[in-house]
Amino acid sequence: MANREELAVIRGARAGDPECQLKLGKLYLAGGAGLPCSPPTALHWLSRAAAAGLDEAWLLIGRHIPWQYASHHRATLLEWYARASDAGIVQAAITLGQLLLQEPAITQPGLCQRARRALDTAQRAGAGEAGALLARLRLAGHEAAPVPMALAGRGTGEAQPGEPALALDTALPLARALLAQAPADCAAWSGSAADARLLARCAEALMQESGTASGAEGDEAQRMRELAATAGDRHAQLALGLQLARIDAGGMRLAQGPASFKRAVRWLTRAGEQGLAEAWFALSRIYVKPEFSQRCVGEAQACLERAAALGHGGAQLECGLQAWRMRRSSDCNDVKAAYWLQKAAAQHCPQAAEALARIAPAPDASGWAVALLPLLTRELVSSQPLLAARIELAALFGLTRAEALLLDVKAADQGHCLVVDIRASYGRGRRRLVLVETARQRQALERIARQFEQVDSKLEGNYRQRLYRFKTWLQSVDGADEGGRAQLAA
Repeated sequence: MANREELAVIRGARAGDPECQLKLGKLYLAGGAGLPCSPPTALHWLSRAAAAGLDEAWLLIGRHIPWQYASHHRATLLEWYARASDAGIVQAAITLGQLLLQEPAITQPGLCQRARRALDTAQRAGAGEAGALLARLRLAGHEAAPVPMALAGRGTGEAQPGEPALALDTALPLARALLAQAPADCAAWSGSAADARLLARCAEALMQESGTASGAEGDEAQRMRELAATAGDRHAQLALGLQLARIDAGGMRLAQGPASFKRAVRWLTRAGEQGLAEAWFALSRIYVKPEFSQRCVGEAQACLERAAALGHGGAQLECGLQAWRMRRSSDCNDVKAAYWLQKAAAQHCPQAAEALARIAPAPDASGWAVALLPLLTRELVSSQPLLAARIELAALFGLTRAEALLLDVKAADQGHCLVVDIRASYGRGRRRLVLVETARQRQALERIARQFEQVDSKLEGNYRQRLYRFKTWLQSVDGADEGGRAQLAA
């Protein structure tokens, strides 16, 4: 129970007296017969005294309040720890570095520079923890890019595009320090996302350097990879899943001992749920393996489509070819095939481009409608807008005369392609696809579709009536010669 003197200090602190707030903070720091030792309560009163301008308060905060109490009020305490670090207090410098690295990491240049300077001084004074924090702060300055850095050989580093290179010799001591502090059970490790990324990069570099997962260096890299995967690093999860399944990123079998497919599926699923297309592609390969006890073709197809949706070129090619092989089972499969093959071709896949050329050949640039485009006068467009729109559509997409006159524009537009199917109204017609490849085609198609939305299709009549209207207009064109009109009207 607080004595009379302590009660007076408490009343003064609550009334806003900075000196009483400082004294009360000291009492809670030390504890005693009247008041317990309570660092969180001491921090509360000392921070209020520091805000009132008492320098002794922030010196006490930097010297006596560790990171675990300061982390809950990081935004309001950074300045006090920075001042204490500038004053040469080693513990303040260490806590400041921990606060800056706390997720989400703070990258304010001025504050980070003060922390690095203070940690460098503390390291020279013999504080081992300061050196590790200093290395992590320097590394954090390179982590703006979303894709992990590539760590190549010792002393050199090859970076992904848009990222700085990082030498393995620079990062490995820090990664080994994290390994030494980590518990034996990976699931109990509570490292940050930055720590996980660092371990994943070092593990990948060590694996590439040693060329094997065996030996002391291989065991160390495996431990790093497991810790990073447990902490949620998706690239480590992918690498661990591929290693457990004994396959490479393309699904090819690696002769490295027995596979553990169930564990591999667990890690690959976690990586895929974080947006890695390669993980879903690997899962699609695992689910069709005869030796996998949970083999499921339907699950493999679902994983393949998820990989394709995330932009995996190989998955897009395979989805497109599968849909084309199944085109007779459903009318929409050819549209689906064109969609995936178009995506794969955009990633410079020659197989996809070849298949797409067979499925949806490019329209003839010198078709019958191209010669009529100069004859589309303002009078025709205003008097017969639908006929003019159909001629323009035929010129853009290489349609035959019957296709141009009978096409249901709204139903034909599938976004990435046109489904040209007039068999219901024209017996000699056949179903085919025409790709929408340019912005000009897309803009014209949307404009023409809006025109047809405003008009009932029954007003155009049947095919004979549309053809009669077309031939009548053609015969009335003054600019066409007799031979040209006869050829176009045939």
